[in-house]
Amino acid sequence: MNFLAISGSARATSTNTAMLNAVSDIAAPDHTVTVFSGVADLPVFSPDFEGGALPATVEAFAKMIRDSDGLIIASPEYVRAIPGGLKNAIDWLVSRDEIIVKPIVLLHASHRGDDMLAQLRLVLATVSGRFMPDLFLRFSLMNLSARDIAQTLQDPTFAQQIKAFLNDFETRCASQYT
Repeated sequence: MNFLAISGSARATSTNTAMLNAVSDIAAPDHTVTVFSGVADLPVFSPDFEGGALPATVEAFAKMIRDSDGLIIASPEYVRAIPGGLKNAIDWLVSRDEIIVKPIVLLHASHRGDDMLAQLRLVLATVSGRFMPDLFLRFSLMNLSARDIAQTLQDPTFAQQIKAFLNDFETRCASQYT
């Protein structure tokens, strides 16, 4: 299966992006996990664009979602809420059909962030009929470098959790299509 992993962070040295990159490495060769870390590159959503030509970055983002079998979203918490960049990315998809039928799960890179996770679960349950809130994996990776995150997640215990998570997601995605 081809999963698109969306980092909700606009930060260049994002813990969430580093975690998703490590998950992508661990997933191979059983799964393909492509990491999208470009929420900062998307223009601010405006309903004026609906029904017309989309900005190129938004069209490319929508195509990545359309071409994937499922979405994995990982996001930091900013001021106890969903980061503006991630919410903006989701807003671009609300009136489109890519996200409505797309299976979606969450990964989280911190022991904190429950307020943001609750809000994100509400938003995703609203925009997608295939959001899977019960399939969730969380690690405590705050304050680690990208290299340290990759090394930590390569630990056999964590790598096995990631593989089991992805296998479960694959099974659930496949069962929704049959």
